[in-house]
Amino acid sequence: MNLRERFLHKETRHLYSDPLVVPEMSERLLDLLPQERKMVVVCIGTDRSTGDSFGPLAGSMITDQNPKHFSVYGTLANPVHALNLKDTIQEIHSSYTRPFIIAIDACLGKNSSIGIISVSKGALAPGAAMKKDLPKVGDISISGIVNVGGFMEYFVLQNTRLHTVIEMASQVSQAFHRVDLELQLRDKKKPAFRNISTN
Repeated sequence: MNLRERFLHKETRHLYSDPLVVPEMSERLLDLLPQERKMVVVCIGTDRSTGDSFGPLAGSMITDQNPKHFSVYGTLANPVHALNLKDTIQEIHSSYTRPFIIAIDACLGKNSSIGIISVSKGALAPGAAMKKDLPKVGDISISGIVNVGGFMEYFVLQNTRLHTVIEMASQVSQAFHRVDLELQLRDKKKPAFRNISTN
């Protein structure tokens, strides 16, 4: 779970129940993604907490779609959390040259903002709301407001509605699927290079 740096980076906010959430979120992601860098999705959280399972749920759903343009770290089976986050980031940077990291995590906010998924340029700070000293993660970040913040955060996360978290994660995974299909179409439209020999 993270605290978002709203005033440092422009963000778009998408309500998970909005019929246009998937196309709008995927369009925003396409605007932010680079052309020629390996894209890695890091889904942060744990399946031991209902609210904090937003990241691993999204990671599992994205992985199930077998994306061609994204490598995914953090699923229900193999979550990325406070204990292994630093090692995971080191592994990513040792495996890829200049990886473009998309960080996904749950967060707490106002009651009126529950269900909002924000997409921002810049990193997020995992565990900040729980006073955890963890490295910032992501070239861009996706935060899902799963419940109310400000008091007893650990208890609140444990008592978050699973339905809300599942639906939010599903919308994120659908947006990534849409982005992946669009990138595959763009790949097909790229001109093929030919060797031209002159006699």
